[in-house]
Amino acid sequence: MVVVHENNTLHHVVIIGGGFGGLYTAKTLANANVNVTLIDKRNFHLFQPLLYQVATGTLSPADISSPLRAVFRKSKNTKVLLGEVNDIDPESQVVILGDRTIPYDTLVVATGANHSYYGNNHWKPMAPGLKTVEDAIEIRRRIFSAFEAAEKETDPEVRRAWLTFVIVGAGPTGVELAGAISELAYKTLKEDFRNIDTSETKILLLQGGDRVLPHMAPKLSKVAEASLQKLGVVTQTNTRVTNIEDDVVTFKQGDKVQEIASKTILWAAGVKGSAMGQILANRTGVECDRSGRVIVEPDLSVKGYKNIFVIGDLGNFSHQDGKPLPGVAPVAKQEGEYVAKLIQKRLKGQTLPQFRYNDVGSLAMIGQNLAVVDLSFIKLQGFIAWVFWLVVHIYFLIEFDTKLLVVFQWAWNYLTRSRRSRLITGKEAFVQPQVFIETKTVTNDAPSTTTKAKEPYKVGV
Repeated sequence: MVVVHENNTLHHVVIIGGGFGGLYTAKTLANANVNVTLIDKRNFHLFQPLLYQVATGTLSPADISSPLRAVFRKSKNTKVLLGEVNDIDPESQVVILGDRTIPYDTLVVATGANHSYYGNNHWKPMAPGLKTVEDAIEIRRRIFSAFEAAEKETDPEVRRAWLTFVIVGAGPTGVELAGAISELAYKTLKEDFRNIDTSETKILLLQGGDRVLPHMAPKLSKVAEASLQKLGVVTQTNTRVTNIEDDVVTFKQGDKVQEIASKTILWAAGVKGSAMGQILANRTGVECDRSGRVIVEPDLSVKGYKNIFVIGDLGNFSHQDGKPLPGVAPVAKQEGEYVAKLIQKRLKGQTLPQFRYNDVGSLAMIGQNLAVVDLSFIKLQGFIAWVFWLVVHIYFLIEFDTKLLVVFQWAWNYLTRSRRSRLITGKEAFVQPQVFIETKTVTNDAPSTTTKAKEPYKVGV
């Protein structure tokens, strides 16, 4: 095994993950008297809050991605490595990438979270989530392929299934996906097809809790739900999905069980910590919560290892009000900045008070000219909230040229109501054939065989 050593004269900080947490840790250390190694299995930082716009054809992947080497081009103390960390050895203070190890003085783990299907991982191929560029491209393929398949379909019931979109989970991602698909169906694609009326599209948003956007003020949740319904989205709260099989979603509301046929099912309901959480648990004995998130100390370190920090979606920080901080970009950003400052303080023999998240609020886009914004000092809705949403997202994009590209795309889309990134790539659109069942009838003369089409769908909504 090859051991890669850094300059021994400087404190070496290794950061695993180039998301918001890892990125802002490295950026805050850019001018510090330390060596930084940032490791990520992707060579770019992905602006996840806008990933749903890639999935619905508004933006392309490059519009919301920033190459990590370009971001840190001028940070001479920072080295970027493309690779995936397989293990860590906290006693030897090394991270392991395949057949090589990299020593560290301080380790920052910011590998984020994955989708959680609550023990039903077999649903994943049928109901993809939205965390990566590949997820967005696959969802984009499914959405636009659904309209193409409906255009060719002659069976009204099957066509109805192609034009039915089910989104599980009504947090920001679910709400934004539902609103974007609504705009596609009822506005953008309205004149593009000849055999179907895209305004017949049904969009169903299922939420296990009692309201959409549960992290926001109840008033804004009601505003968001009303706005979605005006856009044609059917919202179902207090609803639990019990099965996804053969393009049919089964869900339960109280004692009532319903089924709906849908060729496009999207998952936005739950997350779990990345695999690094379990690796840390195995190597350090740290406790993880039910979602696989590492329970961290008040200074974001791992219990018993003051030089290992876990930040962002992988960390469970419950020291502020007894509840874990939400897995959103502002939390990861502030945690990354805090850890970077704490590292510098410690090198001077100083310290910092425990981490405290400054809740700047939450916001969600519902549709064109429609958004909700929940700030600590004011609640916004409608057009003003929509403008605020745009400004905030432009501000937090990493590179200047990316900001310009996104502003231009948004302006063009706003004026023309077109979406230039409506590409169907990857697998070909798959149209499910009818399933035929053969039955045999035995009489006194001879057995006879009949074949009939299986009833493909049961529609309960």
